[in-house]
Amino acid sequence: MTSDMKIDLPHVSAENGRVAAAWAVHAFTATGIMLGMFALFATFQGYELNAFLWLGLALFVDGIDGSLARHFHVRELTPHFDGATLDNVVDYNTYTFIPALMVYFFGMVPPGFGVVAAVFIALTSLYCFANTNMKTSDYYFQGFPAVWNIVVLYLEILRTPQWVNLGVIVLCGVLTFVPWKYVHPLRVARFRPATIAATVVWCFTSFWLLFTVEKPAHPAVSEPLVFAVWIAATLYFAAICVIRTTEGEPE
Repeated sequence: MTSDMKIDLPHVSAENGRVAAAWAVHAFTATGIMLGMFALFATFQGYELNAFLWLGLALFVDGIDGSLARHFHVRELTPHFDGATLDNVVDYNTYTFIPALMVYFFGMVPPGFGVVAAVFIALTSLYCFANTNMKTSDYYFQGFPAVWNIVVLYLEILRTPQWVNLGVIVLCGVLTFVPWKYVHPLRVARFRPATIAATVVWCFTSFWLLFTVEKPAHPAVSEPLVFAVWIAATLYFAAICVIRTTEGEPE
């Protein structure tokens, strides 16, 4: 073998690397459906906390994949693959379909209303996902944004009675068609630092209350300080939603 023999290696251009990164973001979004399946299996097996844990991880994926997609210019680099459609498919399962089944399998509503409540959640959420005006120009949601994973989390932590849970489900379903504004915790620019801080606090306190307080104890009694911080974060989100709703549309 001569010393000047050359081996041609495949050339990977910077553009190919960018395209690969864009596809990696799509793959990251797709992991949400896997996490949702794990939550579904846990639901069928009656493991409530496991189901909430998997949905929490899916929520984390959904919380950051949009920012990754914009950073890596996914839309421009993979023009024939619609990341928004992929995201909606994953979100409908993890935000709506699986929480609806959790309502039924975990007995969150009065006996005889489980199927009705689950179907009601699934049907009303279809309007949310098909609504082309779901987001305002400043990235607030218009109408209840079908975050049923958050709703069932509140019902679980608050230990509310079954009839109250049913009423909450009906109310949220009706609010899907009411153009009140709901903040997107990462995309809305106004109050963003405070909103992100409140989101982090809410996530940590939700995890603490969900996984350290065993039933039938109530978190307000077992963990009063953490519970108070959790409620404060909730009231912050409610306040900025009310402010945005009462102000009208931005110029």
